[in-house]
Amino acid sequence: MEWRKNEGYIITNSITIGKSEIVLGVHEKSADNFVTWECNNKNDYYWGHYFTSLLNAQKDFCERALDKVRFCEQNKKHKKSEPER
Repeated sequence: MEWRKNEGYIITNSITIGKSEIVLGVHEKSADNFVTWECNNKNDYYWGHYFTSLLNAQKDFCERALDKVRFCEQNKKHKKSEPER
């Protein structure tokens, strides 16, 4: 993973799911501040969830990733069940 930073947070973990990714970051000046974001194109960060506990941030990172996988699977099933036009 290449080194990235957003809004003062260093991105320490990322997982790509479909066309987007879920990332986890730690604040560069305050080591007890963490964030998870959804991200597109490796530079469009949105829907931030902020934490003061690394464990809670890691839990949220995993939960967001699983939610995104479920969402992608649901869309995939929906597209397969649509009749061709």
